[in-house]
Amino acid sequence: MKRRTIVAAAALLVILPSAWAADGETAPRSMLIKVLSEELDYSMSNLAMPDGTKPYFMAYTITDRQRVSISAELGALSNDDASHDRVLDVDLRVGDYALDNTHKIRGGFMGFDPSDFMGREATPISLSGDPLAIKQAVWLATDRAFKSAAKKYQRVLTNLKTKVEEEDKSDDFTREKPNVDFEAQALLNIDRQAWGQRVRKVSQLARKYPLIYNSGVSISASAQNDYFVNSEGSRIQQGRTYLRMIVQASTKAEDGMELSQARTFSAATEAGLPNEKELLTAFQEVIDKVLALREAPLVEPYTGPAILMNRASGVFFHEIFGHRIEGHRQKDVEEGQTFTKKVGQAILPEFISVHDDPTLVKWGDTDLRGHYRYDDEGVPARDVTLVENGVLKTFLMSRSPVQSFAHSNGHGRRSPGNNVVSRMGNTIIHSSKTSSFDELRKMLIAECKKQDKPYGLLFDDITGGFTGTRRAGAQTFKVLPVVVYRVYADGRPDELVRGVDIVGTPLTSFSKIIHTADDADVFNGTCGAESGMVPVSAVSPSILVSEIEVEKRRREQDKPPILTPPIAERVQ
Repeated sequence: MKRRTIVAAAALLVILPSAWAADGETAPRSMLIKVLSEELDYSMSNLAMPDGTKPYFMAYTITDRQRVSISAELGALSNDDASHDRVLDVDLRVGDYALDNTHKIRGGFMGFDPSDFMGREATPISLSGDPLAIKQAVWLATDRAFKSAAKKYQRVLTNLKTKVEEEDKSDDFTREKPNVDFEAQALLNIDRQAWGQRVRKVSQLARKYPLIYNSGVSISASAQNDYFVNSEGSRIQQGRTYLRMIVQASTKAEDGMELSQARTFSAATEAGLPNEKELLTAFQEVIDKVLALREAPLVEPYTGPAILMNRASGVFFHEIFGHRIEGHRQKDVEEGQTFTKKVGQAILPEFISVHDDPTLVKWGDTDLRGHYRYDDEGVPARDVTLVENGVLKTFLMSRSPVQSFAHSNGHGRRSPGNNVVSRMGNTIIHSSKTSSFDELRKMLIAECKKQDKPYGLLFDDITGGFTGTRRAGAQTFKVLPVVVYRVYADGRPDELVRGVDIVGTPLTSFSKIIHTADDADVFNGTCGAESGMVPVSAVSPSILVSEIEVEKRRREQDKPPILTPPIAERVQ
């Protein structure tokens, strides 16, 4: 079929004139939306294999990212970089909504099928406003995606004939209402020179501390604009800015253990970042904590009562709860499916409720990193009640349905170059059984005495963690605390300790939560899973558990540096 004529205009660089905005639209449509729409319509009308196989669904996403990264150590810049790129993702389905090429092929090694990752790549796209250059890249990427999808679909059909009947016979793709929405473009306006001077000045503080072997102050900022079109009629452009500052310091204990501390500040605008005085205070606290950890005693494996402080509790819930209620895991027979059959049953104490609400922009004065308006399948973000008074209500859903849940609730997410799966956004933990933190601490001591334990543990900060959800491995989690205190039952002062990781299994751990404080706070982070790295937030109060298990952390065997560090000569 003859290709339609392309008319290029030199003025079409990023945004088309406002005459392009239809009634009710909040911003003009980008040229990228127009180009993608034309290419999608052409491909849907003409793309076919010799045997008649055609795509029944297609979606294009262009992700445009502008980024700035500045860092300094000991008063000197170590990095000052700016970048701009655009990449294209093609989502193409062969078959129909009930059964298509994305269907799980069972029997792969350790439950993984290599074809899940075939044909998946983010295609670089021209930064110019030349429609022809963009369409050429889209055309090639579409061809690759179509051939890969057709090949995978044949494998799906064969696999169904040779494997036992599936437990979950849900369709492979949900039918959702198309959405048309155009946000104004997110812009990255940051004074690189001013921030460079600021991070250099603050980073000089570490010159006073020769036992701090590595340190740094950094700022990273990005503006991301997404342009999404699909064959059902969705046309969406949306943008967000992400800014993050980190002050960090590390050392090595005499026994070889690497010790580090960091303080992270996340914001959506420069106004939300700390000023110079606040950064200096935070950096001093980080350095002091690292030096204190260097002298702190190691902890032996232990089980007993503990408090997880609010942000630490947020990470705890994210790891042991959040990933297990992602919808796509409920119909994958290689997954542990911890909660698949527990809808309508109690899985948490009755005073705990959990919801995930990506529509929330802030919690108090804190910007939430997990905020978005539309997910990566063009579905509006929704506030989803996952657990109400301890009872499981639903799962986080993308457009991959599961038994009894036939529609997305706006939680299909990915980073460019990955397949969309259901993921967390802003996970909020509520409690109807709260006390002040001081009262919670008294309850910890009382629980220690009740169990005849000499001390309980207080987890003040957690750096992250990981969890196993697949049947081929242990259904366990490990959470990595960095600041831990012994709280003695006999009234001795709290003691900073080091060298422990929290381990356990989800169902047992949930049953041990006995009370919470009224001090909910925010953990902002980035979560990695099979659909890549996505920004997330968790909001939780401090929690008291009757029992937690810790094990020894891996310890490096190299001794500290032999020679005195150069900065020691400058210490008066």
